[in-house]
Amino acid sequence: MKPDMFETPVSILTGLGIPMQVLSVTHAHQLLQEWPMLERDPAYAVAVKACKAAMAGMIDAETARSIFVAFAERHELLAPEVSMAVIGRSRRRSDPHLR
Repeated sequence: MKPDMFETPVSILTGLGIPMQVLSVTHAHQLLQEWPMLERDPAYAVAVKACKAAMAGMIDAETARSIFVAFAERHELLAPEVSMAVIGRSRRRSDPHLR
């Protein structure tokens, strides 16, 4: 596994509410660079610094991931987690072959 890869992807909502998996520090940094200028707050600055530090090998990817998650939470970007049990139950109800 590449050193900038996250152990667990960060699932965020983009544009029209479509979920996206952020798999690495590089990907998180790229998304932060696309963040609108007028919305760049202190949480943004900390997340960018963390990504840069991880890419330079100064901190590990999981530390940068935690900071990116905090940024995403602050800006309500985190996608809601869906339990596999819920998915399984809803599939059984909608598929007549699984009854």
